This record gives sequence, C-alpha cells and structure tokens, in this order.
Amino acid sequence: MRYAIYFVPPMNDPLNRVATNWLGRDVFTGQTVEAPAITGLNSAEIAFHTAAPRRYGFHGTLKAPFALAEGRTEEDLLRKLMRFSDTVKPFEIPRMEISRIGPFFALTPSEPVPDLHDLAARIVREFDDFRAPPSEAELERRNPDSLTAAQLENLQRWGYPYVFEEFRFHMTLSGPVDRAERDRVEQALHAFFDPVLSEPVEVDNIALFVEDETGAPFSVHSLHPLGRLDQRRTA
Repeated sequence: MRYAIYFVPPMNDPLNRVATNWLGRDVFTGQTVEAPAITGLNSAEIAFHTAAPRRYGFHGTLKAPFALAEGRTEEDLLRKLMRFSDTVKPFEIPRMEISRIGPFFALTPSEPVPDLHDLAARIVREFDDFRAPPSEAELERRNPDSLTAAQLENLQRWGYPYVFEEFRFHMTLSGPVDRAERDRVEQALHAFFDPVLSEPVEVDNIALFVEDETGAPFSVHSLHPLGRLDQRRTA
C-alpha cells in the first residue's frame, strides 16, 4: 500500500465535477464516469489521452506517493495529518488555467501562490519520517538521467525530484500528447474547462490518497480541513 498527500476540491465542487467527467473516474467513490461529449474529440480519444492520469485521479501533488516507513502506521499518519491541518490557514488560488507542461496538459495557477508553495514545502519536510526509502527500481522510474542536479539531489534526499524550488503545482489532465494532436486537445480542454475556471479555487483541505496495491487506482481516503485550530483560537 502507498499513500500520498494531495489537494483536491470537495466532491461536489464544480471544478472537481468537471475534472471527474473529463478523466473518467471519481476519486471519492472509485466509480468510472462516462466520457463527456466534446466537439473535436470523441469518447475513445478522450479515454486514450486521459488513461495515464485517470489512475491517480484529479489532484494536485503536495507529497508524492510513498510507502510507510518501518514502525509507522496508518493511524500515526492520520493523527499527524489532523494535527498538521489544524495549524494551516485556508487560502485560495486566485485563478487556474490550462497549461502545457512538456507533452502533457494540466491546470496550473495563473500566478504564483506563495501559500501553496509554503504548504507543499512544509508537508514534504514534516511528513518525511513517514516515508520508506524508495527502492532502486522506484528511483529508476523517475528517469534520473533526465533530471537536473537539483532535481536529482531532491530525489535522493526526499524521494521526489520536484520539491521546494523545483515544485510546480499542477493538476494533470492528460498523458503525453503527440505534437500533431496538441492544438486539438488544447481546444477541447478550453471548451470543457473554461466555464469553471473563472472563480478562485479554495484550498481549505488536504487529502490523504491511498493506492491499495501496486498499480491500483488512487482514491481519497480522507479529507482534512485546514485551520480548525486557528478558528478555535479566534472563536
């Protein structure tokens, strides 16, 4: 079993509903969802382009998947998550936009969000003792030869290349898209997502995701609301 600490909007949030329809799987229920009708892409094409991110579901990574370190339990992790989330004030991402990151598409903040980078950095540090060291095979799957020196150092120290200065928050919407198909896929993404991208995204929880066995889809285990300790202090 592996765990991950992600951000995901609440189940009934409009952005989450649209992303669930696009990816074809609900991370809260585990149920598959029928592909949407989109001008320019048929259901088979959507299923093909979303095959890779479908297993992980709609999310933004704060701490990448990890197996529990020896001596640590799920109950320990849940207790720490509840205590940690109490100390973090909710904030918002003013606007998300569709971006291309290399060959794949994702939602990214349209401007830097310091609170988001701070949250991810804190989680990486404060939950690192729950992470079992990755195996050599797991390290190789990160393609270390393609990483920069800083990313390689992060991989060796933190188990994931894209942390701290290398962190870029994104919510993946596709697998790699061939160059010839990119314009068509991007147009379809804009047509489908733009109506729900005009409002800020409230970051008022962090989510524990689980992968029950190797290769299984990731699903929401629990949501942990942010800022409850601060609310109690000001009540």
